Amino acid sequence: MEETKIIDICEMKKIYGMGESEVAALNGVNVDISTGEFVAVMGPSGSGKSTLMNILGCLDRPSSGQYLLDGKDISNLNREDLAVIRNQKLGFIFQSYNLLPKLTAVENVMMPMMYQRVNPTPPSKRLERALEALDQVGLANRANHHPMELSGGQQQRVAIARALINDPVLILADEPTGNLDTRSSYEIMDLLHKLHDRGRTIVMVTHEPDIANHMDRIVQIRDGKLDKDIDNHLNAEEARKSLVGLLAAPAKEDL
Repeated sequence: MEETKIIDICEMKKIYGMGESEVAALNGVNVDISTGEFVAVMGPSGSGKSTLMNILGCLDRPSSGQYLLDGKDISNLNREDLAVIRNQKLGFIFQSYNLLPKLTAVENVMMPMMYQRVNPTPPSKRLERALEALDQVGLANRANHHPMELSGGQQQRVAIARALINDPVLILADEPTGNLDTRSSYEIMDLLHKLHDRGRTIVMVTHEPDIANHMDRIVQIRDGKLDKDIDNHLNAEEARKSLVGLLAAPAKEDL
């Protein structure tokens, strides 16, 4: 069975500035990602990985080259059309959670449904779907709590539920464990593994090699170009096994 490409990038460039001050943040990147892959994007500061993720997330457009998302060329779409694509096809998980502090967990999860322009979810169904999404991430009993009443790991779970609410074809995660303690990081990685097991396509930026080691593939960006594309399946299997053992150990507060 032929794999379906969710991401297909050809000779992508992103140029900032003009003339002598011109800088190529991306300089001819070629990469494709298939349905159901779990991919880490890594690279040193200034390598171009953040620029790449912004373009993948339809937050910016390339200067040249082609970007196909789920088979559609979105390289030259305007801001309004990109916003529609973001809402329909993408789910975002951020390092800082990006939850609205005055809204409850379930209200935060419902937010993407408020901006649906195509096949909008009826208002009568929004609460039901948001509660189901919170249940998927193990937070059904925290639905009416505000972000400040939740731990960092719980806030990130709310953010993951929000990312799932419109059933995206692609989840983009930007350092999702960066603000979490070790135990919470394990729990979030376990949740992402479970989402991947259900067929979700996940692309994650991380600076942490031990986190990247959980992913089946590691794409390394350097100086605006694809430096390495590593098959990490064997290491990812071992990391997943180790994670099960780490989560089975009692948390410090339980000792």
